[in-house]
Amino acid sequence: MRTSKFLYISLTAIGMLVFFTACNDSGAQPQAQAAPGAFPTVKVSSRDVTSYKTYPARVEGTISSEIRPKVSGYIQEVAVQEGQRVKKGQLLFRLETQSLSQDASAANANVKAAQVEVDKLKPLVDKNIISSVQLETAKAKLAQAKSAYNSIAANIDYARVKSPVEGVVGSINFREGALVSAQDPRALTTVSDIAEVYANFSMNEKDFIGFSKNAEGASLEEKIANLPEIKLLLADGSEYSEAGKIETISGDINAQTGSVTFRAKFSNSQGLLRNGSSVSILIPEIYKDVLVVPTLSTFERQGKTFVYKVAENDSIYTAAVEIAAKVDNLSVVISGLNNNDEILAKGVGKVKSGMMIQPQLTSIDSITNSFEPVFK
Repeated sequence: MRTSKFLYISLTAIGMLVFFTACNDSGAQPQAQAAPGAFPTVKVSSRDVTSYKTYPARVEGTISSEIRPKVSGYIQEVAVQEGQRVKKGQLLFRLETQSLSQDASAANANVKAAQVEVDKLKPLVDKNIISSVQLETAKAKLAQAKSAYNSIAANIDYARVKSPVEGVVGSINFREGALVSAQDPRALTTVSDIAEVYANFSMNEKDFIGFSKNAEGASLEEKIANLPEIKLLLADGSEYSEAGKIETISGDINAQTGSVTFRAKFSNSQGLLRNGSSVSILIPEIYKDVLVVPTLSTFERQGKTFVYKVAENDSIYTAAVEIAAKVDNLSVVISGLNNNDEILAKGVGKVKSGMMIQPQLTSIDSITNSFEPVFK
């Protein structure tokens, strides 16, 4: 009797458990799968792109003259100021000439004495009283005296240091009271013609080889003549308003630095460029009809560059690409993609390979012109 009662209770409990389980199963809803996210995509296309390589450069005037004294002496006057524009022949410095003036007085006295001797002997020779040899000797002494006087007079004139060219005065390295001479390691100053300036820069051998291969022309002279105009960046990072032209390339490679020296010429009508200015040269590299993608669409892993390609079923997968240059938020692709391939435009940090997306096709320019966040 007790066994039958226990069996009855157990069967009742099992039945109630089955009933409640069935009720719960009948009310359960199937879990919905998340829909693919919408992401912008672009079609790979080709266009002409110009990139620039940057090289540090130093500016100098087309005429840059170091001003040095030809005679030794103390500076009595500095007649110009730094940055002043001067004309050819204008006085820059005046050196003391007291000792030279004394020497000039003595030399002039010798000239007068020699002239008196010649004047005294000439009528005697005319009357055949003395030999003409004596007169010729006196004339030679007069010529020597005049030469000595002229030399001293020239040194007095050299004490007035004048500008040999028209231009702008640079830093003045010596002031009143300084003893200067032609042997001083530093010049008194420099005068530079900066209406036009040269920008001197160097290119390493590897870059020079690529530069030479891409330049049109059979000879170096033809290549230089066919080179496009170049740009210049000022020290504040702004672009100089006037383009320049490469004029000369050194004929050899510097054995110590392994570089080739270039000289470019720029107009300086606004006077922004000064002798000694530090600037940067921008050498153009023109890529014609090349595939481009937004740089925002690329990402790097282990030193390689990738993009996400969109498959026909709207899934994405990684594709390795080789980038030749980056210009204005565009990357020039030389391998890994074909024209009209569709790739993920933005959000490469939010997806992974094999993921399904909702492609929203847009233009490359709308991506490159948009605000570029710190994280993609």
